[in-house]
Amino acid sequence: MAKRFGYARVSTTDQDLKIQQEALERAGCHAIFEEKVTGTKRDGRKELQKVLGVLGKGDTLVVTRLDRLGRSLRDLANIAHEIEEAGAALVVTEQSVDTSTPAGRAFFGMLATFAQLETDVRRERQLEGIEAAKAKGVYKGRKPSLDRAMVREMADAGVSPSRIARDLDMARSSVYRVLGEPA
Repeated sequence: MAKRFGYARVSTTDQDLKIQQEALERAGCHAIFEEKVTGTKRDGRKELQKVLGVLGKGDTLVVTRLDRLGRSLRDLANIAHEIEEAGAALVVTEQSVDTSTPAGRAFFGMLATFAQLETDVRRERQLEGIEAAKAKGVYKGRKPSLDRAMVREMADAGVSPSRIARDLDMARSSVYRVLGEPA
């Protein structure tokens, strides 16, 4: 018997899944897999892996919006391929996508392209904002995690690279890299 599985995702732990949960319940989902994790990468999305693993022939994976499933064209294409290989379909409720139909598959492809575009535009805006902040002297970047002066000081005092790495809680390769830099 074919089943409908829901997948709900938000990007941060302080966001609420309630609206997605209610929409997936209205869509007749048998079970809902939920997680609070970024969608820019597929790594670490355990609930997505679980729901893809339970899909079988005739089943349907339901999401409210395509960006809940993924943000990159590659990830969306790979997920769609996995769903198809399981003999299942994908339904996106708010965007009227149903990959069990030829028109739905075509529309999915267009939406996946726009999801990638949105991610790229967001990344460009972020980089522009960082550049503007740097020009104003507001953005300094990440604080250095290595105390280069301390590494050199310890090395000059005759401490071995292994001991420096252990004492400063850093990788030995980092010690060698710092020692190889011009002073």
